[in-house]
Amino acid sequence: MTNLGWVMLRSYVVMLAGFHNQGGRNQQKLVFYLSSFGVICPLLWTIVSFSGVLGMTAAADPVKLMKQEVGKAAAALVKSGSIVGLGTGSTTAYTIQFLGDRLKSGELKDIIGIPTSFQSEVLAKQYGVPLATLDAIDHIDIAIDGADEVDPQKNLIKGGGAAHTREKVVDYLAEQFIVVVDSGKLVDRLGSTFAVPVEVIPMAITPVTNAIKKLGGKPELRMGVKKAGPVITDQGNFVLDVRFDSIEDPAGLEKTLNNIPGVLENGIFVNCVDLVLIGEVKDGQPLVRQL
Repeated sequence: MTNLGWVMLRSYVVMLAGFHNQGGRNQQKLVFYLSSFGVICPLLWTIVSFSGVLGMTAAADPVKLMKQEVGKAAAALVKSGSIVGLGTGSTTAYTIQFLGDRLKSGELKDIIGIPTSFQSEVLAKQYGVPLATLDAIDHIDIAIDGADEVDPQKNLIKGGGAAHTREKVVDYLAEQFIVVVDSGKLVDRLGSTFAVPVEVIPMAITPVTNAIKKLGGKPELRMGVKKAGPVITDQGNFVLDVRFDSIEDPAGLEKTLNNIPGVLENGIFVNCVDLVLIGEVKDGQPLVRQL
């Protein structure tokens, strides 16, 4: 029985005992509630059973378990003494957590993390992963990051968390770049489900918007959630989410967008991924496969 069930049953019994001890009219109430015991018990049991099912469902969420398994699989590929690029997002958050677990157990030693965002920096500190900046290192052994879309050539769209500029710097520097995603992020062609994020310095937002429209894009300024006004990146810039009818040449579009004055970086990543770890849920069980 769940805690909720025990609390409800105990409250009912205490109420009956109180009526018994008080005598008088409360004795009549006692008789009434005792006569209703056959109705109350099944009702209590139904509520308790339902709350138990909800608890089991929350505890065994297959999507959450799948993300944890993908994050763990990526963390298992990190070797002692490595400099590790720490990506941004819900799945890579589990990677950082499991890196911390491996460090605490002594299985992993002497790694240094290079965060790609304030989020990954905070998580690394929380889980005990030592950090450094690009100024303090001369290479990155492995980077682990998420993606919003992955095509069959392992090209990516990133930037759902508005961290694609720092992610691109770190991920492209890595000798091995591993992407962790769920199967819903796989697409036949980039731009099928996700807009291309373009980071723009604030004073250039209007001319950049006009230039992107001339390329056939449909830009939209990304607005904040639980914040008035637009999203502000870790570099203090705006993000335009740009829809294209079709992205035939991801590499060409990446360069064209970056050549617009005022654009800092865009979320198209090409020819940089070594391995994609894909999480799936089959028959309620989390699975991890490779691309």
